[in-house]
Amino acid sequence: MDPQQPNGTADYMVQSQGSPLNSGDGANGMINNNDAKRAKLDNMKPGNPSRVIHIRNIPPDVSEAEIIHLGIPFGRVTNVLVLKGKNQAFLEMEDETSASAMVNYFTNCVAQLRERSVYVQFSNHRELKTDQTHSNASASAQAALQAAQALSGQETNKPSGGPNTVLRVIVEHMVYPVTLDVIFQIFSRVGKVLKIVTFTKNGTFQALIQYPDVIMAQAAKLSLDGQNIYNACCTLRIEYSKLSNLNVKYNNDKSRDYTNPALPTGDPTMDSAMQMNATSSAPGVLGSPFSATMGLSNPLTAAAAAGAYGSPGALTSGIAGLTGFPLGSGGAGPQPYGQTGIRFPGSQNGSGTVLLVSNLDETQTECDHLFILFGVYGDVHRVKILFNKKDTALVQMAEAQQAILAMTHLDKVKLWTKQIRVMPSKHTSVQLPKEGQPDAGLTKDYATSNLHRFKKPGSKNYSNIYPPSATLHLSNIPSSVEEEDLKNAIKNIGLSVQAFKFFPKDRKMALVQLNSVEDAIIALVKLHNFQLSETSHLRVSFSKSTI
Repeated sequence: MDPQQPNGTADYMVQSQGSPLNSGDGANGMINNNDAKRAKLDNMKPGNPSRVIHIRNIPPDVSEAEIIHLGIPFGRVTNVLVLKGKNQAFLEMEDETSASAMVNYFTNCVAQLRERSVYVQFSNHRELKTDQTHSNASASAQAALQAAQALSGQETNKPSGGPNTVLRVIVEHMVYPVTLDVIFQIFSRVGKVLKIVTFTKNGTFQALIQYPDVIMAQAAKLSLDGQNIYNACCTLRIEYSKLSNLNVKYNNDKSRDYTNPALPTGDPTMDSAMQMNATSSAPGVLGSPFSATMGLSNPLTAAAAAGAYGSPGALTSGIAGLTGFPLGSGGAGPQPYGQTGIRFPGSQNGSGTVLLVSNLDETQTECDHLFILFGVYGDVHRVKILFNKKDTALVQMAEAQQAILAMTHLDKVKLWTKQIRVMPSKHTSVQLPKEGQPDAGLTKDYATSNLHRFKKPGSKNYSNIYPPSATLHLSNIPSSVEEEDLKNAIKNIGLSVQAFKFFPKDRKMALVQLNSVEDAIIALVKLHNFQLSETSHLRVSFSKSTI
């Protein structure tokens, strides 16, 4: 119930750090909302029809476009005010007839936003009078209103290329790589993304993005066109596609249908592994095989919601650690893991930490090899080679972001001439065999290993994570060990050295270049922790340098 004030108005002030809100429509006390707004609403007797609709129990991450979308079928929307901190919103229609139709409709069926039931009723105010200097200050609110008003005008009657549910996005000046997941994270901020198809045309990365309706697509175009994904680069150019629906056949790193997570990847090896993963009897099964990296339950999406739009001119500087690329000048651009401090929902209880590794050479691959290889990108807690399918293994990392980093760098690399595939597993943990149960050494627990590279918080190893390369960085070399000793160790495992160089200022470290990336991976898994003396064990990692 709104307070009756002497001047007949109730002032609503919404500021970024929770400024006081005068009571009205059930909203009172302190709120926290990033959109600084002032709205003046004329009081009226409760229960009477009004152009202003009051919506309660909205999700905290809902967008203005989604609120407006509720009113679009009933008439022209003229204003919106979202109080995210209080889970409430106001929607102003052009006339009371439209507002009444909306309230009557949602009296008989429950409205839903992002799978949450919301409650629609008349506001106790006749109109939403907004202060021009504060109201709808956010770009998303302005864009959503413009899109709604364009939808009710003549703009929707344009031929192909006019407002549409499918957007065509071109990324200009792409200094850092942009992935399908990054596109999903950015465009999900506006509304529910149904499908994405990415491709490269004339050397330019492009994407087609489908929304459920025109209002969300228009809001995305108006609010994101011209924005930079990272500071001063990767600029989004958005136009309407001539396509009205995307036909997605595969869920992989090039295309996704978020409404159909059961689609194959298009890779026979990976699809076979997914089937094995889906039918495995081990406990801890999640939903989709891609649950750690795709779909609306995507933990990356939550990280994006927290990190996107973090700094002026950059949409996703807070989530750029996904790529593992080096830090740009002045702090701009993607950051390596360990420096971003990102923690994904569920990582505390192990969700998203298990990887399924397939197409292994079952005659040569051992648990220790996978422990060492995946240990380059995070601390491996357990490894299990499947008893009935020894070319497939489960690798459990310490944290979800380490699993994603390992998958990013190790999927499709060659190990003993076979191109391995790495994908999220549906299991939340790797189960150890029960006492007395035969296992043939196919499951190992490394949780207490002293070979973990990242056990110390803020370890400098976080800043030395690189993709597999033909050049290896050797360290912890005792002074008694010569160049020939190290070359012989490599020769003894059947590999040849192309070049070798000790660090001039620190002879405890050296670079060694092999014939190929594949040879370097074999050298790493066989020689990391190789005993050089009674007290020294060799440490091996991939290098960004060449000799």
